[in-house]
Amino acid sequence: MLQSRWIVMLLWPMALLLVIWTLSQMPLSGLPTILGALNWYQWLLWALANLLVIAVSTERWRRLGRMLGESPGFWHMLLIRQAGQTISFITPAPHFGGEPFQIYWLVKRLEMSTHRAVLSLALDRFYELWINFLMLLLGVSLVVLSQTSVTANRQGDWQTVVLMLLGLLALLSLIAWLLVRQPVLISARLEKLGAHWLSSPRLIALGSHWQVLGSELKTVVSTQKPALLGALGLSLLGWALMIFEVWLVLAYFSVMPDAFSLALILVAMRLALLLPLPGGIGSLEAAVLWSFQSLGLPVDAALGLIALMRLRDVLVLLSGLLCVRALQGKQVSVQPVA
Repeated sequence: MLQSRWIVMLLWPMALLLVIWTLSQMPLSGLPTILGALNWYQWLLWALANLLVIAVSTERWRRLGRMLGESPGFWHMLLIRQAGQTISFITPAPHFGGEPFQIYWLVKRLEMSTHRAVLSLALDRFYELWINFLMLLLGVSLVVLSQTSVTANRQGDWQTVVLMLLGLLALLSLIAWLLVRQPVLISARLEKLGAHWLSSPRLIALGSHWQVLGSELKTVVSTQKPALLGALGLSLLGWALMIFEVWLVLAYFSVMPDAFSLALILVAMRLALLLPLPGGIGSLEAAVLWSFQSLGLPVDAALGLIALMRLRDVLVLLSGLLCVRALQGKQVSVQPVA
């Protein structure tokens, strides 16, 4: 209980300070003028597309939890996901940072076993990263194969990106294979590491924890193939919705891109978010402006796209803080799936 209070005491001041700094760095001054021309139904469709992306990602994580024998509710998983996303957004790596808190809330709020909380989150992150890198690889490949003046002078740079993405996909796949097929190899390394810290029983026990995780993951892979394929389908659906959202926003500003132009814009945006900057502040804006200038698209449309993306980020940040506050309420008991 004391540990929980310390977490809350440290989290809130740091989160509020980082949110204030993040908001101060965003290009918010031109939002009213740029966005004022949008109709109410355009706002509604844009909001619906973003809500569907969040809902699909939450449902994937919820199903992975059920696959492991837990029965987390959608609403509580949504709270934990958005709270963790907010913490990740304001850390130097915008895709990571909130995972320890999410595991803590899964265990304390939903009474999940620790190893299942870790495994469900690890599976969810694996799907997210693997699909993200795969879609980026497909997008970059489309850019490389398109023989246009935009890519002709930078063909070598794009080929380097392809090789890097292939390496990342191979690394993730290798880690997954080791966890499923050879968990003893990882546990042996962890036990060796823990041997240097004999005064810490928790570190010494890391090997046994990895063996449990590896054993359960191996069982899941062999017995839950439909559920794993369903999670893959939800991941692809989430990406399809994100592509649709970007296409929709571009259409709002009278830009109807072809496949190459849309791929270049999406790849530039997603690569910018891989840089170690909170929320991709600065890098996302630069990536959008570069891609629009390279394609000869109007700058006003680029500013409109940036404005809507950053408005979404502001709303996610604020809602995530509300989720963090809600998670400090009454604990919810969740019964395992029979």
